[in-house]
Amino acid sequence: MNYKELYDRIRSKGSFLCVGLDTDPEKIPACVKEQCGNSSMLAFNKAIIDATAPYAVAYKPNIAFYEAEGVSGWQQLAETVSYIRGNYPGMFIIADAKRGDIGNTADRYAKAFFETMDFDAVTLAPYMGSDSIRPFLKRSGHWGIVLAMTSNKSAEEFETLTVTGGSANGENTPSSVPLYERIIRDTVQSVEAEFGNSEDRLMFVVGATRPEKLAEIRRYCPDHFLLVPGVGAQGGSLEEVARHGLNSHCGLLVNSSRGIIYASSGEDFAAAAATAAREMAEQMKLTLKRF
Repeated sequence: MNYKELYDRIRSKGSFLCVGLDTDPEKIPACVKEQCGNSSMLAFNKAIIDATAPYAVAYKPNIAFYEAEGVSGWQQLAETVSYIRGNYPGMFIIADAKRGDIGNTADRYAKAFFETMDFDAVTLAPYMGSDSIRPFLKRSGHWGIVLAMTSNKSAEEFETLTVTGGSANGENTPSSVPLYERIIRDTVQSVEAEFGNSEDRLMFVVGATRPEKLAEIRRYCPDHFLLVPGVGAQGGSLEEVARHGLNSHCGLLVNSSRGIIYASSGEDFAAAAATAAREMAEQMKLTLKRF
């Protein structure tokens, strides 16, 4: 899926909602466990997907929840992706894996997620440099989503450290900038030098709990899509995210995980998820019109 196709999908639905499939076996409703046993993760995901597909443009399984279950978890993850592809074509599917290795290892990770498992995008940790990003970006039609300014409390321990980087005014004189700015600028520059237009294969993660950073980032990253976690259970405000982060092509995928998929722990879990997703999508539609 390319930039235009993703934007067209957002425009046709009036939504930029990404539903995070952080499927924790301990939180799956008892009614699903009793009926489905060892396939409970898959059954839960199918019910959530069916309930939220009218309102979402993307799904984001967090790989850790599936890895933790061994072979069964990986199988259920693969079947989840296959279910989305077969029943809701055109959905954007993100592997929230936060990979960040180099060389042949990075290339194997890219093959695993893009070719073997058929994801559109993978989240990436950039701290080993451009070598850890490049293998994910050389496959046309697929995306690397690079961690920049994340939503967790301890992000400031590293991501806001001051480093030497290019001037915010585009001058050649070196200046001090936050690490996340240096990552965004250098990654865009590196990708465009090798592949040309970077908007079609590169996104950045910017947390909703720091919406003021979105306006700053838009000054040097005006056209790229941003994946924004942290709305809902983590306390981020959709209104503030939109105010600071929207661009002329929307440019946002706002993720909600726990606030949607665990909206209820009872037999009405799917209906509750649908309600939570619909409410967020309706707010997004109004927001797109307003901004």
